[in-house]
Formats: sequence, structure tokens, C-alpha cells
Amino acid sequence: MTPPPTLTAVSVQELADAALGASFAALDANGVPATPLVVVELDGTPWDAAVIAAATAVLAHPASPVAVGIAGRRPPPEAEPLLRALTCTLGAEEWSPQVVAAPDSLGSIAAAVARAPLAALAMNGLLRLTADAPVGSALVAESLAYSMLLAGDEFAAWRASRPVRPIPPPVAPPVLAERTGNRLDLTLNRPERRNAFAREVREALLEALDIAALDPDVTEVHLHGAGPDFCSGGDLDEFGTATHAPTSHAVRLQRSAGYAVHRLATRPGTTVHAHLHGACIGAGLEVPAFATRVYVAEDARLRLPELSMGLVPGAGGTVGVVHRIGRWRAAWMVLTGAYVDAETAVRWGLADALRERE
Repeated sequence: MTPPPTLTAVSVQELADAALGASFAALDANGVPATPLVVVELDGTPWDAAVIAAATAVLAHPASPVAVGIAGRRPPPEAEPLLRALTCTLGAEEWSPQVVAAPDSLGSIAAAVARAPLAALAMNGLLRLTADAPVGSALVAESLAYSMLLAGDEFAAWRASRPVRPIPPPVAPPVLAERTGNRLDLTLNRPERRNAFAREVREALLEALDIAALDPDVTEVHLHGAGPDFCSGGDLDEFGTATHAPTSHAVRLQRSAGYAVHRLATRPGTTVHAHLHGACIGAGLEVPAFATRVYVAEDARLRLPELSMGLVPGAGGTVGVVHRIGRWRAAWMVLTGAYVDAETAVRWGLADALRERE
């Protein structure tokens, strides 16, 4: 497998070389790392243990770039430490959780990193942290990264490219709640906005989840979305209204729907079931990822598009999604912004089962 003409791949030996590692520290005139992305050619590697260890050490540096491996043949077991150190690897097949069978996505990854190098680097370091951190600590790290980027130039450029439209007033309650015995059904109810996770929807969902948290007799919570989509993610016409980073961080932690779902899902005797269909974008995937069980209809399309806005996922995606599928596949989702279909979601563990839409 070869990289696109505009990209140059380095060998594992070159990656291990001290001079190349030092070059990652170079900054351009604007203070942006000069090498935000490195492509590592894995085919033909002799897989010498010392070289693998040196290359792995380069990628372990906190300032290491986004590092994408490319492989046309299955790497041997000796390559495991390097595969784990890479941001992700593109292969002909999904040979391991570190490898995504999407060899044609390197060009889109390179374009995304070129558009938002600082957000891509923040994502790279963040996923390495959240993959092994407890949920609460990982959400703090995610919020810090998101809030920092919200005040940055890359997000500002995206915001300036998209006019803000007035948000129409709700025509019905933003979240419907129905109690049947020990079961509580919660339905996002803004189908005219594709159930966008606007502030009012978030607050209504949090209120309903709080009621469940305070009532030990609620042992099942089911999350649904009205209309053709479960949730199209954050309302883009609200993005950019809270660019004061410290305030954004405080609000994000205090009003985390993902953490509320996690707390219920881990309460002894309580299960949370998320029923996904149609578009499940951004928060529409990140929040339900914390559920005990996630079910997807055949038409479900799951996506993390935040990097295209100069951001990282900010509704818990670098935690719940990463804990479900590993940081490598999660990184691929963020770097490409590509949709994952229902079958792939189940195969990866992003969802637990296919189920007919209710």
C-alpha cells in the first residue's frame, strides 16, 4: 500500500531515528508544529526488536504527531507494540483493534490534519490519556481540551465560514418521558431539528435522568429519538456562543449528559438502553455510548465530525466511544469524520446488537 502522491511515508527505521524524532519539535512561524502528521510504512519492515522499541519511544513523547501506519500485509506479532503506539493503522483488513480496513482514507486524514493541525494534535494526545483513565478523570481532560480549542483560531475560522441562523422556538417538549413500572422511556423530541442536541434538549434530558437517579425503583432507562434520526449532534447554530474557555469547561462538566448516563448505567441494579437509528452524529453517538447496551437499526449512521470544526468531541466521545472500541478506531472516526454503518458498529463493539427500529 502506498500513500497518496502528496504524502511521504517514512519507514519504521526512519521513525526510530533520533534526528527525525527531534524534527517533530520544530514549530512554524505561527507556533504550529511543523510536522502534525507522519505516515509510517509498515510493509517490508524487518521488525528488529531494538528498532521497534526506538520507534515506539518516539511516539510515546507527549508532543508526538498524529502517526498513521499503512500496511498492505498483516504485521507480525512482533509489531504489536508499534501498532499500539500509532494513532491508528490503515490496512487491507481489520487484523486487530489497532487496524481499520480503510486504506483509501489516508488522503482525507491528511486533509483534515492540514485544516486543523492543533485540534488533530490535541485529539491525538487526548485519546492516549482517556483510553486508560477512569471516566470522571477522562471527562475532565476532554472538557479542558474542547474548551481550549473552542477559543482557538481553527474553530473561529469554521464559525466564520458558517452564518448563524436564529433557532426557532420549540413546538413541543424537547424530551418526552414515559414511566411504565420500573421502566423509564426518554425520547428526544425535536424531529424538526433532527433532534439536535441543543441546550434545551440537553437540559430536559438531564432533568429526566436526574429523576431516574433519585428514584431507586427505576431499574431500566431507554433512550430514543423521535423522527427519522436519533440525534444529529450539537445544534450548529449554538456553536460559538460560549467561547470563554473557563466558563465552557465548568458548564461542560456540570451539565454532562454522558456522565449522567454513565452514573445510571453503573448503578447496581440499573441498566440504560440506547436505541439508535438514522443519523447519530457527535453528541448523538457520544452520550449513548455510555449506555449499558446500545442497539442500532439498520439505517443507523454514526459519526464524529468535530475535527472539521477545529474541535475534538466534547460530549464524552473521547471517553465513552474510546472505552467501547479503543482509541485507534475512535481516532480514525475523528480524523476522517466518516460514517460508520450499523453492521460495522456492531462488529467493532460501538453498538451491542442490531435491532429493528421501534
